[in-house]
Amino acid sequence: MKKLLAFYSVLFILTGCGDGQNDPVIVSNSSGNINNVTVVMENELWTGEVGEAVRRHLAAPVDGLPQEEPLFSLSQMPPEAFSGFARKNRLFLQVQKGQEPEIKMADDAYARPQKGVLVTGETNDQIISLIDENADKIISTFKRTELAEQQRRIKKSLKNDEQLEERLGVSLKFPTAYRYAKETDDFFWIRKDIPTGSMEILVYEVPRHVIEKDTNIIGNIIEMRDSIGNTHIPGRVEDSYMITEAAYAPYLFESQIDGKFAWESKGMWEVKGDFMAGPFINYAVLDEENDRYVILEGFAFSPSARKRENMMELEAILRSAKIQ
Repeated sequence: MKKLLAFYSVLFILTGCGDGQNDPVIVSNSSGNINNVTVVMENELWTGEVGEAVRRHLAAPVDGLPQEEPLFSLSQMPPEAFSGFARKNRLFLQVQKGQEPEIKMADDAYARPQKGVLVTGETNDQIISLIDENADKIISTFKRTELAEQQRRIKKSLKNDEQLEERLGVSLKFPTAYRYAKETDDFFWIRKDIPTGSMEILVYEVPRHVIEKDTNIIGNIIEMRDSIGNTHIPGRVEDSYMITEAAYAPYLFESQIDGKFAWESKGMWEVKGDFMAGPFINYAVLDEENDRYVILEGFAFSPSARKRENMMELEAILRSAKIQ
């Protein structure tokens, strides 16, 4: 009976908005590490096929990383344990068996900011079907929440970006922990030292025809990256420089930055002539007004260390770009 009451209290929170009441609900600040999801379901569901469906989607490998790392770190607890501080986690997925099949999403149910997803079904098959059908939506919703949180943290201490605005017409929000490593009239290299290596940001522009000279967009992006690496990104030994790893073609997606169309590519870089490598994320943002592509790239060098959070930070920075 207590479990049923707990479930209906959650359902009330998820569906009770918009009832015409104007009284604000005061909730505490959310907490938790970036990309951590609290999964609320009975233990027997978690160890069975329902839990496997959740893990198959939410713990799937992140694209473009050298080591296999999950999209989200999952922490499961039974419904009776989901109370007090546990409810403050920024992301939660709650699964309840024995109810009509339905999926609901809620903002700031127990804390702010917070994104919650409630999945119900009368049978395991119904629950699994809902998870499978809505996995992409759940993942994108959770990811947007985490990118926004990462950007909120970044804004606490911002580096001056006047040089970028003056020379390239690009505004970018990145922390003071980064420094300008190289800057010219049309190329910026920004970097941050970390205990296991470094995190790097590149901002530059290329004429529109460099990306659009034929239909092989990913090939054109690789050629552009390798040319920039040869010119601007030397390795540790003489005549070495950064290139796109030849063994694996990068992933290519359509995206948007500052409301503008962008080609998003993710893959691996390496240094020609040296033993250095790591992941990169690249946005080629179409600036039609100026007949150019603005290139925003982040890459990390952190041998033998996890890189999911590094790449999340770089993505959050790049997605903050405003192009004049």
